[in-house]
Amino acid sequence: MLLLASASPARRRLLQQAAIPHRVLVSGVNEELIHDPDPQRLVQLLAQAKAKAVCAGLDDALIRWVLGCDSVLVFEGEVFGKPANAAEAIDRWRRMAGSWAELHTGHCLLTGPAAAGGGTVGRPIAERLTTERLTTVTTRVQFAAVGERAIEAYVSTGEPLQCAGGFALEGRGGALVERIEGCVSNVIGLSLPLLRRWLEPEITDPAGC
Repeated sequence: MLLLASASPARRRLLQQAAIPHRVLVSGVNEELIHDPDPQRLVQLLAQAKAKAVCAGLDDALIRWVLGCDSVLVFEGEVFGKPANAAEAIDRWRRMAGSWAELHTGHCLLTGPAAAGGGTVGRPIAERLTTERLTTVTTRVQFAAVGERAIEAYVSTGEPLQCAGGFALEGRGGALVERIEGCVSNVIGLSLPLLRRWLEPEITDPAGC
């Protein structure tokens, strides 16, 4: 079974839709303490910190993988996480409307001999899952050239305040996205094609998950 180190409902829904058995354990990592000028490296560091944090002191023989993820939107060189408030979300949308941005999601998968049936059952997860895969997937997003009324109406729903970049592709924000270049699920929260490649061949056998 996979342990998702994220509080994101969108990431959990993606795993559910892909029929990947999983549990969720929120890491509690203070993201404000992690910095890097390179946004692609930043999301990797955040994903890595989340994955490693949930391993500490946890011992569950059913856990074969731990996955940490984190996303940011980069627009004109500026990193956008979740908007702090409605005013900030409106200001961002005024700038982004009709333009392209890049959505970066860092992925960190901890695995080890246990995922291949090795004799490590009974040992703490931090000792069993010793192999780390770490990468960033980038998707380009073009936002619709919407006007002030549409922007204010969208922000008033509260959805933008819960999402990196201030929009949710799988929600009301999907209507405000004009075009996507790259992995679609990556914009929602994690790249399912990447995860499939990482988990193969175990994921091809339902009993192996």
